[in-house]
Amino acid sequence: MKLMECVPNFSEGRDQSVIDAIANAIKSVKNVVLLDVDPGADTNRTVFTMAGEPEAVLEAAFQAIKKASELIDMSKHHGEHPRMGATDVCPFIPISDMTMEECVEYARRLGKRVGEELGIPVYLYEYAATKEEWRNLSNIRAGEYEALPEKAKDPAWKPDFGPHIFNAKSGATAIGAREFLIAYNINLNTRDKRKASELAAIIRESGRPAKDEKGRIIKDEQGNKVIIPGLFQHCKAVGWYIESYKRAQISINLTNYKITPPHIVLEKVRELASERGIVVTGSELVGLIPKAAMVNAGKFYLERMGESTGLPERMIMETAIQSMGLAELTPFDLDKKVIEYAIAKKDRLSAMSLESFADLLSTDTPAPGGGSVAAFCAALSAALTAMVSNLTINKKGYESVQNQVREIAPQAQDIKLQAIQLIDEDTDAFNAMMDASRLPKKTEEEIALREQKIEEATKQAILVPLHTLEIALQALKLADEVAKVGNMNALSDAGTAALTALTAAKAANYNILINLPQIKDEAFKEDINNRAMNLLQESETLASQIESFVSDRLKNA
Repeated sequence: MKLMECVPNFSEGRDQSVIDAIANAIKSVKNVVLLDVDPGADTNRTVFTMAGEPEAVLEAAFQAIKKASELIDMSKHHGEHPRMGATDVCPFIPISDMTMEECVEYARRLGKRVGEELGIPVYLYEYAATKEEWRNLSNIRAGEYEALPEKAKDPAWKPDFGPHIFNAKSGATAIGAREFLIAYNINLNTRDKRKASELAAIIRESGRPAKDEKGRIIKDEQGNKVIIPGLFQHCKAVGWYIESYKRAQISINLTNYKITPPHIVLEKVRELASERGIVVTGSELVGLIPKAAMVNAGKFYLERMGESTGLPERMIMETAIQSMGLAELTPFDLDKKVIEYAIAKKDRLSAMSLESFADLLSTDTPAPGGGSVAAFCAALSAALTAMVSNLTINKKGYESVQNQVREIAPQAQDIKLQAIQLIDEDTDAFNAMMDASRLPKKTEEEIALREQKIEEATKQAILVPLHTLEIALQALKLADEVAKVGNMNALSDAGTAALTALTAAKAANYNILINLPQIKDEAFKEDINNRAMNLLQESETLASQIESFVSDRLKNA
């Protein structure tokens, strides 16, 4: 599922009624979760953090900017933080299944709408920048709000979107795309801030001044300080002492965790600290973190221990928590600290107990139904394959297949997660069809719109089980692999994985067939019908082969 974060900064940190109004504008949009509101009276600025489905986040961002333009008058604004507009900055950040290029496109779409509908000059920055000098936000904001009247007269400052005029009330807004910023602190067993600062200077990208044997700063022929580059890119770090913790910390901002992940920084600091007789006692995450960063950390430590990485993602992340000492100072709750978990719907089907799901399934409500059950079967199949793989890892007599089963296990876990997501997507697609059918149909325009929405919703209700069918075939292929190389004591489980995947495939196909006749788009119908038929045939052939193989081996065991 595509997830995007947005962190708009508004030039109001004192009037709670204004802050609440902007928050309500965000909350009014479905499929967006307002994760945090952080006002500052001295800065007279509030940072909002929201996340959700990209289109919904885009709409929520616009509504928030619109509300800010109505309620904030920049001609009366004063605060410590640099600013140039009622909405000062509005960056989009990719969270999961999103590329930076997609976030850039959303930034441009928002900028165009803000410029055209609200009449606010918009400058694109960071990854969305159209000029290299505008990539850096501080260059755009130079002179702040007070410089905007002169910039409005300078052709070089023509905004990317909106009028090239001075908007006295709303100022100007910078809209962009950037990577997720992880605020991360490393805890030391010392009160000495200088020791923390020394380590911070070594790891941060900006580096530290070179010194001679007597500790004097070395300068070049031009009199400039000679700088020793830091060890990590996209890493900002300082040392400080926290009275409430009674210890020094290295406070770190990681601006691109995909290049410089927190666990790699931690391991290097552990090494550097040990050389100096300092002990790293743990670490602390400030705010939220993408799931990928935690999973990657957990897999890093599991691999280092020679253990399987094909575990449920929560178990992998628990390994990261323990290995990084993330719960040393305060409890680390995955549901609150991992952004995907924090914004997840609490009433989703996949979060129900088996008993509750079966009970709901048995009532007279049409959804959840066969489509969700098909996805659940695909998830169970992949889970069984992961189990057989994990029962084979590090087992005597299976030395020759270790590389293979170590690859199968995480692949099966990934299929399991995709299938679990489809449980809710199938029911959501059905509910969308019902919503479309309830649209008014009194006028010709209403009838035409209703038919269009029904067609769109029905297509989605077909595409979801088609995805389930694709996933089921992938699960079958993995079941085939593990049946041939996995632990013989779990061969029946591998066979069950194949049978369950075939059930998922056939059930998914039923859900395609029942909705396909309602589609008016003949090209779509033909394409889907051909794809589904080929997937099902391949699934049935492979399942039959696995069943014969497993049955023969069990009979001859």
